[in-house]
Amino acid sequence: MPQFAVILPAAGLSTRFGGPRSKLAERLGDQTVLERSLAAFTRRDDVETVLVATRDASVTLEKVICCGGGTTRAESVRNALRIVPPHIEWVAVHDAARPLVSQELIDRTFAAAVEHGAAVPAMPVALTIKQASGPLPAKVERTVPRERLWAMQTPQVMRRTALLDALERCPIPLEQVTDDVQLLELAGHDVWLVAGEERNIKITTPMDLTVAELLLHKSRGAHPMSS
Repeated sequence: MPQFAVILPAAGLSTRFGGPRSKLAERLGDQTVLERSLAAFTRRDDVETVLVATRDASVTLEKVICCGGGTTRAESVRNALRIVPPHIEWVAVHDAARPLVSQELIDRTFAAAVEHGAAVPAMPVALTIKQASGPLPAKVERTVPRERLWAMQTPQVMRRTALLDALERCPIPLEQVTDDVQLLELAGHDVWLVAGEERNIKITTPMDLTVAELLLHKSRGAHPMSS
């Protein structure tokens, strides 16, 4: 397996979390959300460096480099990508707010990317999806068939040069880019999906943090109230 660089966009304002501080600074067990996300990658022998695009450059850990975050996710990724050492062929972009990503998920996503050129973990869409022109209340236009719909997770893994090229040639404003492999799709690259995990949730609201706490304690075989 080759060496990887991992980018964690961490410059968001956590407006949907609603707290006085960043959701990444919230405690999850004995670490913060950001510390858990970092640890998932810094522990790996196949990860040479982790770049955190952030407004707060206070992270000081082995393998970790901080750089300035942008006003959009894509801009943060671009800022970090530009300082990835050029000898590293593969980059993975992981949501800093996905602290429960497993090593098994990382393993299969890394392996699929090396085999196919780009890979991302995904979960089948379980909800019924209606299309309508909002804001609500709004008339339903149609029900979207969900058999071929997949919800994206991270890490999203691809060649460094392919992502750089896709960022430079992006035909839409970067603020309209909702995930990293979308850039590759727009540039005509193939992207492959691998099986995601239910526990690989993204912390967006306080309820998400509560769910993450339950999942963490379940994996340790303890009830959250007993620790």
